[in-house]
Parts: sequence; structure tokens; C-alpha cells
Amino acid sequence: MKDQSMRGFMAALEQTGDLHRVSRKVTLKYEIASVLSLRNMGPAQLFTNVEGAAMPIVGNILNSRDRFARAFGITHADLDAHCLAALQHPITPVMVENAPVQEVTHRENIQLDRLLPVPTWFEREQGPYITAAAIVAKDPETGRRNLSIARLRLEGGGRLMAGIAKNHHLSILAQKAKAAGHPLEIAAVIGNHAAVLLGSQMYMALGDDEFDIVGGLIGEPIELVKCKTVDLEVPAHAEIVLEGTLHPDDLIEEGPVSEFHGFYVDYRPGIRAEIGCVTHRHDAIYQTILPGFASEHCLLGAVAIGSTVCQALQRVIPAVKRVVVTEGGLGRLHCIITMHQPLLGEAKRAILL
Repeated sequence: MKDQSMRGFMAALEQTGDLHRVSRKVTLKYEIASVLSLRNMGPAQLFTNVEGAAMPIVGNILNSRDRFARAFGITHADLDAHCLAALQHPITPVMVENAPVQEVTHRENIQLDRLLPVPTWFEREQGPYITAAAIVAKDPETGRRNLSIARLRLEGGGRLMAGIAKNHHLSILAQKAKAAGHPLEIAAVIGNHAAVLLGSQMYMALGDDEFDIVGGLIGEPIELVKCKTVDLEVPAHAEIVLEGTLHPDDLIEEGPVSEFHGFYVDYRPGIRAEIGCVTHRHDAIYQTILPGFASEHCLLGAVAIGSTVCQALQRVIPAVKRVVVTEGGLGRLHCIITMHQPLLGEAKRAILL
């Protein structure tokens, strides 16, 4: 089996001088954000001495296309083709009984601010945000899995505010659960292989299991393990899992939040989440992604969106060969489409599509 953990890639980065250990004491309020921002395009940053925290923090792991390629064991030039192949040839996950991510379990008196070193990023935001959690949920009607990322703000104890756009699949699933008269079970997974994070950002149809795409990216089935308290499956080789429920009938005001374009946005209220169980490795590493206008944040979307847009265009215009969503467009707003011998008008049609 290939290494399906985050720490395997961290070790590879350290061997080539692409991981920097910050051993002096740092604080969670703004300082982690400052260092990751100042070293935005540099080595991954591993903070081993975080004030008041039992876990180290790592960030800036995937801040270049070359890092994504290295995580998959391929060259930079092959990244887009590799992602497209994963979409075209998904691999179904396999289940395991025992997992490193469940070495330690907390079920009583959950205090997330004590268990996890969650940074406060920007001065106008109302609290600390978990930014690199891949959230697993199931469709209440079909039982099909969904994998995505949403903003999770600590609200005290085991309570979170989940910031989710109305058109995102997780919001749709939460509304389905509400209509059925119960909350939606979720598992927020922190400290993931690059394939899990990238797979979570693929624009798939509702009902498509992103873990199949993750398998395609890795080149083998991803190993999943059953959660302890919810009917969900999570990556066995992750670092931390938060098990709980989303309550779409209980809304929490979010206020200003940083976005990929570098400005604050005041969205609608978020959804209350309650975490009842936390599992993690005995020596867990907390992964984070600097939000706002930061390379890792923008590229995570750019690489995934480019692949899914390319696949969608190729279905109707076979001349399309590659789509690159650029950093210049903040990983969201601008792309380059390459075509081979397009028919008259197909370039314009590709733009309109």
C-alpha cells in the first residue's frame, strides 16, 4: 500500500529542505497567520511550540502546483492529466478495522479549543476557524457519501459554526435531513493526504462519491474506517476526526470572514454543528490552510476546478485538451483553455460554456 497519510509527504518535503520547523514559541492569535502569509510561497511550516497547545501545527504544504505533483509521485507537467485520469478512472475505497486516526478517543466534555490548536486568522473575524477539515456526510435519501470543505468556527465546548454556501452539496444534504426531521451526521477530518483535500474540491454531481476520485488520484483504493459515534467512514490514515451533527434549523451569525480574493465578506448566518466525539493519532499533527488570498487556499480550488471544467468541456467539445485555472485569477476567476484543431466557432462555444 502507498503511504496515504499527510506525514509521509511531510517527511519527503523535509528531506529536500521544503519543510521548515519553527521551534520558537508562537501564539494562535494572528501569529500563525502572519508567518504563513510572509512565507506564502516558501517551505511548508511546522510549528512545534504553539503556546497553550499539545499538538504541532503544519501549513503551506500545498502552496504550489509542484507540491501537488510531488504528493502524487508525478511531474509538474503531468499534474493536469493525472487529475483528469482520476476523474475518468475512479477507484472505490476499501474498509479497514483498525486505523491510526482512532488511536485516541475523546467522548466526554468535549472542549475543542483545548484539544485542537485552532488559529485566529484576521482581526475582524469573530473567532478561530478550522480551515483544512474535509467534511464527510451522507445523503439522507440515498446514503451516498459526500466530501467537501467548509468554514468551521469554534463557538465553545463542542459547538461549531459551519459556514456553507446554499448551493453546496453539504447544505443541500443538511436541508434534506431537516425535512426528514433530524440533524445531519458529519465527520470533519483534519490532517489529510493531498488527494483527500483535492478530491473534496472536485465539482462532482450530487451522489458521486469523491472518495472514488481520491482513489484515482492516489492510484489505489483509499482506506476508510467506520466512525465511533456516527454512521460515516473516514480516511484511516488522517490525523484527527471530529464526529458530530449539523443542525440546519439553528443558525449562528458569522459576521465578516476572509475570502480567496483578499477581502472580507459578510455572508448569511452559518449552521450550528455539535461535536460529540474526537479521535486522533497519539502524536497528531494539526493541519491548517491560511484562508483569504493565499497560495494554498487558491491553488486547492484551481487544480480541482481546472480538472472538472476540462472534463465537462470535453464531453461536448472533444477538441479541448487542457484547462488551467490560473493564480492570476485567484484560482477561481480566470482560466486558459487549450484546444487541438477546433472546428469553426468551437473556441467561442468553449468560452460561453
